[in-house]
Amino acid sequence: MTPNWDDMRVFLAVARESSLSAAGRVLKIDPATVGRRIARLETSLDRPLFTKSQQGYILTPAGERLMDHGLQAEEAMRAAAGALAGSSKTLNGQIRIGAPDGCANYLLPQVCAKICKANPDLDIQILALPRIINLSRREADMAVTVSAPTAGKLLVQKISDYKLHLVATQEYLESHPAIHSVEGLKPHRMIGYIPDMIFDRELDYLVEIGVDRVALASNSVSVQLRQVTLGSGVCVAHDFTLPFHPNLKKILTDQVSLTRSFHLVRHQGDQRNERLNRFAQALTQGIREEVERLEAEASP
Repeated sequence: MTPNWDDMRVFLAVARESSLSAAGRVLKIDPATVGRRIARLETSLDRPLFTKSQQGYILTPAGERLMDHGLQAEEAMRAAAGALAGSSKTLNGQIRIGAPDGCANYLLPQVCAKICKANPDLDIQILALPRIINLSRREADMAVTVSAPTAGKLLVQKISDYKLHLVATQEYLESHPAIHSVEGLKPHRMIGYIPDMIFDRELDYLVEIGVDRVALASNSVSVQLRQVTLGSGVCVAHDFTLPFHPNLKKILTDQVSLTRSFHLVRHQGDQRNERLNRFAQALTQGIREEVERLEAEASP
């Protein structure tokens, strides 16, 4: 028996969420119905598609094979919907963006608010995760990354460069030993990422500077900035975050100035989806303009 698209949608949701209840929330149906639909699909195919473990619902080898075909079918359906929606003057439906939390907290809210204002029927979801977004499992329609992926069938577009500098509060600097060089950072409490949870080498700022101890660590940029604004130490901060934290002061700007880049990553199968193409264009332009605006505000 050939699975129908409705059952495939349920299957894909469970495969991504690893849970009947989470899949039900995504699909807006109750978990019991999700379970019955999966059981019906397994019966029609005469093989189990999931095993249940402490980690949730895990795909069996048969489920993995079905997943590949399900993703292809989903891409075809999305392309068809995108072609029809592309003729509309405004964007509609739902689009989910994955992004590291610095971008998600300090850039995307303004950019997405502007896009939503121009497209009242469009729903945007921002997925802020301190890890790489899994596009192959459709965790998001597109993702902003700090490294350009080299594997997988993906469309990669550079968005913008951005700057980072060492920062601290004036109160902290006045009550601790003066910092005239990178070597002078040694007696200071450094704030940064949890070393073994850095998901992209581009984020390993402190190692690049030569700092070997992180006294206050978090996998979240927002938490790091909160700590430094409380006068707890010194950290590396994106220049575009500084207008939101006016009590932070750049230090050693003549010795430490880092440059990184944002990239937009999309499914290769979406390259003919006019709706997503239009959104991607608005998103990249918006991020580029917002980085430029905020960095100008953060200039000495």
